[in-house]
Parts: sequence; C-alpha cells; structure tokens
Amino acid sequence: MNKLVYAALASGAMILASGSAFASDGTITFNGALTAQTCTVNGEGQGKDFTVTLPTVSTAKLAALGQTAGATKYSVVLSACSPVTSSSKASVFYEAGATVDPSDGRLIVASGGAANVKLQLNNWDGSQIKAGYSATMQNSQPADISTGTATLNYQVQYYATGATTAGAANSSIVYSINYQ
Repeated sequence: MNKLVYAALASGAMILASGSAFASDGTITFNGALTAQTCTVNGEGQGKDFTVTLPTVSTAKLAALGQTAGATKYSVVLSACSPVTSSSKASVFYEAGATVDPSDGRLIVASGGAANVKLQLNNWDGSQIKAGYSATMQNSQPADISTGTATLNYQVQYYATGATTAGAANSSIVYSINYQ
C-alpha cells in the first residue's frame, strides 16, 4: 500500500515540476463584435446561392503567368436592412476554404479541367479581392446601406498561372455579409 502512495506522490510531484518548466511569454487578446444588423441577400436575382457564368475564352489569351481574361460583373443586392444608421455599410466577405489558394486569395478551379488557371475576384473597379484573408486585408469594397438597401458590385475573371490548357474552369466560394 505504501508503495502505491509513494508512487502516486512521486507522479504528482513530477507533473507539478514539469508544469513549472514552462514560462509565459505574453498574452493574446481577441476582440470581436456581434451585430443585430441584417439584410435580405439576393445575388444576380437568384437568391443567396447563385451562379455566375464567365465567357469561354481562348487559351491564347492566357498564355503566360499573370494574364487575365473574361472579366464578368456580378452583383449582390441587399434589401430590408435593419437596423441602419447614417454610417451603416456592408460588403461581401469571401470565406477561406478548400477552393481558395491561401497564398494569393484566388479561387482554385476543379481538377480534371483547364490547367494553370485560377479565378480572381475583383471589386467593380478591377482591384483584386483576396478571398480567405482577414476583412481588412481582403479589400472587398463596402457599400452604404443607410437607406436600407444597397447593391454590391464585383467581378470575376480568369487568371493564368502559366500557359493554360483547355477545359472547364469551375470553382465556388462560401461568402457572408460583413456589416460595418
């Protein structure tokens, strides 16, 4: 019996001693916020889940790294937003996921189709949106929703990562509305 007690005490002492070997180096503080603000979302007149079809383009237009083609505009319409203030804004937040390349924020196309191509999301002015990045680094342009409605305008285009090959260039992304 004494051997069991001594073994338990020795184990406990070792656990306590090993815990004291770790020193703290700092504190991480996380800040966040929740809002009661909501809007009805309608993308391209198809509801919250919608499809954008890019044009079929020649691989000759996407023959080298960095070339783009097929810019296609799309919109997300917000309505019935409440509550709103004179400074209410909203933007689309493109979530990280299996279809997003974390190195550049472009969308990876499904395997078995075109090669050396990604899809690049842009604001209406053509500036790149980096999907999967933080809201501040993503660069998704907000719209004023202080009237209770807004249209968020964006575009998508093909982006060559090298000399492309022919085939389907399909991808998808999960999004949410970022209220500011």
